[in-house]
Amino acid sequence: MDHSKTSLIDRAGLDRKKVVAHVGRGLEGADDGELFLEYRQSEVLYYDNGRLKQATYDTAQGFGLRAVKDEAVGYAHASDLSEAALARAADAVRAVKGGYSGHYAKAPGRTNRRLYSDDNPLDAPGFETKVKLLEELDAYARAKDPQVRQVSASVAATWQVVEILRADGEIYRDIRPLVRLNVSIVAGDGDRQETGSHGYGGREGYARFIETGAWHGAVDEAVRQALVNLAAVPAPAGEMDVVLGPGWPGVMLHEAVGHGLEGDFNRKKSSAFAGLLGQRVASAGVTVVDDGTIASRRGSLSIDDEGTPTNRTVLIEDGILVGYMQDRQNARLMNMKPTGNGRRESHAHVPMPRMTNTYMLAGKHEPGEIIASVKNGIYAVNFGGGQVDITSGKYVFQCTEAYRIENGKVGAPVKGAMLIGNGPTDLHRISMIGNDFALDAGIGTCGKNGQGVPVGVGQPSLRMDRITVGGTGGE
Repeated sequence: MDHSKTSLIDRAGLDRKKVVAHVGRGLEGADDGELFLEYRQSEVLYYDNGRLKQATYDTAQGFGLRAVKDEAVGYAHASDLSEAALARAADAVRAVKGGYSGHYAKAPGRTNRRLYSDDNPLDAPGFETKVKLLEELDAYARAKDPQVRQVSASVAATWQVVEILRADGEIYRDIRPLVRLNVSIVAGDGDRQETGSHGYGGREGYARFIETGAWHGAVDEAVRQALVNLAAVPAPAGEMDVVLGPGWPGVMLHEAVGHGLEGDFNRKKSSAFAGLLGQRVASAGVTVVDDGTIASRRGSLSIDDEGTPTNRTVLIEDGILVGYMQDRQNARLMNMKPTGNGRRESHAHVPMPRMTNTYMLAGKHEPGEIIASVKNGIYAVNFGGGQVDITSGKYVFQCTEAYRIENGKVGAPVKGAMLIGNGPTDLHRISMIGNDFALDAGIGTCGKNGQGVPVGVGQPSLRMDRITVGGTGGE
């Protein structure tokens, strides 16, 4: 059966009128809520050390029924798409309301915008073509440099069909492809070994991933990083000026600032940005946007998981806080408009305000001019993991590729550099913004409250003054 054309309700053999009746009964007297239906196919092929280590294929489906009463939420979910399961779910979510009687919120607006194709990337090319791609990638990587000791690579795809049914019978539908390729390299010199990795992805089919040029570039970049790290010296420690590279380093902005601009943290006043709308929160020239409307991007959605069309939401404009990312519940409770940021990992999860593609806009400085302005500092080009405390804004980020800057020139690569600071404070320490804006290559996954969703990040080169660098080399 062609799932892209057939309603999930019809596919499950359910009577549409009865489904609407169950949803209506479950949401009677609620402020808001919906039935979220999902069908998902996913595959992962993992190639390690010259052989196919893992090949998995999975099909999942189910529903989640949510009733929203003021700040409370009743949620019931099941992988069994049946009338009996729906009836039980309606009973369960009704319980949260007690004697409460709200006014059911108006349905989201409609959009005809399509940011990606309905085509299922799992349909083509065939399994053998994907295995051959990984074999060729492995051989190419090993031939790149004699110091390459280990190669790991993976391709992964999902194809998700979602339907959102509201109590008034309104149905919203979206079909979402997602593909990603990743390469990880270990290079060695004697007893020393270092890693490098690169990947790319988006809401599209496999065509761009099979093309030689694209995966050659990913392997070249992973090998380059590993060899750079092999030559790295211990990072200095202390307070110094830091230049961040364009693109993926926007993950630091995402973590240290983006989460603090999500509606739920601000409604509960647990964000360092709570109550600061209209106030200066960053240096002049800093404009931060969350944009779910960029075609084919990993973090983009035609509609969010509540049916609201995604938006280009300006969060910080020229240093002034002008907006938050909102789902429907937090928008209503804060007397604001939903921004299309209600997202969930699957039918088993409640939606909440989440980022899509979050980035800082370009400035006017040439990247070379920014580096030339630094007497003693660090040039951070790639990042690994990080930790952030939303309430205080404190963060720690590990640099996976970084260099010394001495007297305005990029010097030796350094190993073990960590950036330590406070997001809201350090927004005021941005003194130069580059004209080289770039989005990441399409590999980001964001975690919040145990849920993971695909996201995008981006930024131009930035100079940040007097940032604490944790390292092993002393100053």
